[in-house]
Amino acid sequence: MEINKRDFLKSLGELERQFKSSGDNPGSYRSEGCERCTECMFCTSCTLCYKCTYCARCANCTHCTHCQDCVDTHKSSYCVQSKGCTGSSYLILSQNCADCTFCFGCVGLVRKDFHILNQPYNRNTYFAIVARLKKELGIDVR
Repeated sequence: MEINKRDFLKSLGELERQFKSSGDNPGSYRSEGCERCTECMFCTSCTLCYKCTYCARCANCTHCTHCQDCVDTHKSSYCVQSKGCTGSSYLILSQNCADCTFCFGCVGLVRKDFHILNQPYNRNTYFAIVARLKKELGIDVR
């Protein structure tokens, strides 16, 4: 069967419309309020995520666990309100960080730990400042 450009584009558009209108979550287990997530477990109110567990209100994330309000985050855990991060843990309000741990309000860091606004802190000082900032900013990490 030959397919010309017009028929191809028409069929592709129809498939895209069907996908967008479907709220199915194939292979997901005990995920509630999620839309178009695949193979996720115990997630709530996520959209277009893949193989995430215990995440809430995330979008376009893959292989994440215990993340909240993250977008385009991958292979990360315990991140909150972060965007475009990869292979990181315990990030809050951070963007485009890779392989980082315990960063707050950081942007574009790679392989860094205990940073606030891209500045390094010792472990104890980091946790003291972050505790105060989370309270002042109303960030509830569960």
